[in-house]
Amino acid sequence: MANSAEAIDATGTPDGADAAETNQPRDNRQRTSQLRRLAYLWRLVELVRPHRVRFAIATIALFIGSGLALVYPQAARYAVDRALAERSLAMLDQILVGLLIIIVVHASLVWVRHYLMSWLGERAVTDLRGMVFDRILSLSASWFHERRSGELVGRLASDVTIIEGVVGSELSIALRNTVQLIGGIVLLFVVNARLTLLMLLIVPPVTVGTVFFGRVIRRMSKAVQDRLAEASAQVQESISAIQTVQAFVREEREAASYRGGVEAAFTQALSLARWRSWFFSSVSAASYFSIAFILWLGGREVIEEHLTPGDLIAFLLYTFIIAGALANVTGLWSSLQRAVGATERLFGIIDTVPVIRDAEDPIELPGGRGAVHFDRVNFRYPSRPDQHVLQDIDLAIAAGEVVALVGPSGAGKTTLTALLLRFFDVESGVVKFEGMDVRRLRLAELRKAMAIVAQEPVLFSGTIRDNIAYARDDATEAEIVSAARDAHAHEFIEDFPDGYGTAIGERGVKLSGGQRQRLAIARAILANPRVLILDEATSNLDAESEALVQEALSRLMKHRTTLVIAHRLSTVRDADRIVVLDRGRIVEQGSHDELMALNGVYRRLVEHQVIVEN
Repeated sequence: MANSAEAIDATGTPDGADAAETNQPRDNRQRTSQLRRLAYLWRLVELVRPHRVRFAIATIALFIGSGLALVYPQAARYAVDRALAERSLAMLDQILVGLLIIIVVHASLVWVRHYLMSWLGERAVTDLRGMVFDRILSLSASWFHERRSGELVGRLASDVTIIEGVVGSELSIALRNTVQLIGGIVLLFVVNARLTLLMLLIVPPVTVGTVFFGRVIRRMSKAVQDRLAEASAQVQESISAIQTVQAFVREEREAASYRGGVEAAFTQALSLARWRSWFFSSVSAASYFSIAFILWLGGREVIEEHLTPGDLIAFLLYTFIIAGALANVTGLWSSLQRAVGATERLFGIIDTVPVIRDAEDPIELPGGRGAVHFDRVNFRYPSRPDQHVLQDIDLAIAAGEVVALVGPSGAGKTTLTALLLRFFDVESGVVKFEGMDVRRLRLAELRKAMAIVAQEPVLFSGTIRDNIAYARDDATEAEIVSAARDAHAHEFIEDFPDGYGTAIGERGVKLSGGQRQRLAIARAILANPRVLILDEATSNLDAESEALVQEALSRLMKHRTTLVIAHRLSTVRDADRIVVLDRGRIVEQGSHDELMALNGVYRRLVEHQVIVEN
């Protein structure tokens, strides 16, 4: 039995066991969820720890600046009660000079706080982006089978942006408003405790109500945008398929459907307009009511000489500060909740332990020329645990041997090469490279010893030079050109105005299929692998392109162990040995003539043109 202690995290909950939480009482589940969220927030704070000096300076600037903002109402009180009451121009000038000094200091502190907090936010999310992408690149193929690429890109974009906003600005805004909220309330009690208590019965409920209805309006506004997005999506779909629409005479149907969509958006927009009208009128009335009521009460206090006129002005200014701070703090709570969710999702990726990783004590890759042995290998994909893909595979490939893997679709040909590259690990048995279990070798060394040329070669959106040199960072220009020559790519590259500096577009869209394939071969030549894997490398090419690619492949295959997955009979015939797979098992082995004489699976594949003549 596995050590259960290893599966328990710091909160006392099984690691990743969200399902297990459903068996706990509701209060316990909520408490566990809150603890986990606090743990993720603390980890977010840990990103700032290396820059704690900057954070400390920003925090000091924040507290001093927020405190100085509370001085302005006191300056107004002093000006009214002393300078105006005594009609002293000199005192009024002194107050102005003092205010100007405070304003300059305050503005400087705001700049320092804003710049440093923005720097910290940018630094934290930059580090976080790097951590997430580093982890994504280390994860096994089975992890990606369970997730959409758009989801991962979205996490790196939207989730990180949410965190950037919180760390870079919203956190400091929340701290500033908290200081001003607490400081303002304390100073209000100093001015007049009775009036402060009455104010607290009026202003906070109005402010919280305003924030609540603001959220409702935002949700309704999003609903309107969603309706419009649906209508826009239909427009895009109809226009992109305009010939099909017109061919089936469906113009009226598409137009009616679009009108229905925009009418639904119009109805939703009217509902939003009603809510917004009520919202603004209510907020306006409540705000002015609060001001009028406080002025009335404060005026009575002034008449009864419990307050001075300056105290009343200071009281009103502090009330405005408190109302604004309370609204901001309440509004920032939802931002904090979004940040918690984004942080949880991102650290969920960072905390993922790769299934395929180096052993705790990996060994160095032995010397050799590419000997491979599949020793009684059985395998099932994690996403399809009830279906055997490979069963009892025993296949030894000598160094320098060219072996063709053939069989019907789904027989397990590509899976064999994936196990050799260790994109997956076997369920049982052993995959050996140079006599060693691939699970004992360092992943980087194992994969550097191999190169693959696929049916649809993957190229990147850089230049031709970048794509060939992708195999080796230290490749010289001469080596890149030599590899291109060997791949019969140099001629067409030189025909481009920019030569090797030609940008090829996303996935090489500016090149033909044969040109893309030859660039992939040049990249493999530059890698100088011990083992070459050709996965349907010529199946989609025309005869002329295939001849050039085939000649380039022949050069690449010399003195290398080669695994060829092919449907072209010409490619299969040139192999030293043909291995026939069917339903995950090796059913036949031998040369072309030997297998044709057996009158078995291989002969049937040829006769049914599953393996076709060139």
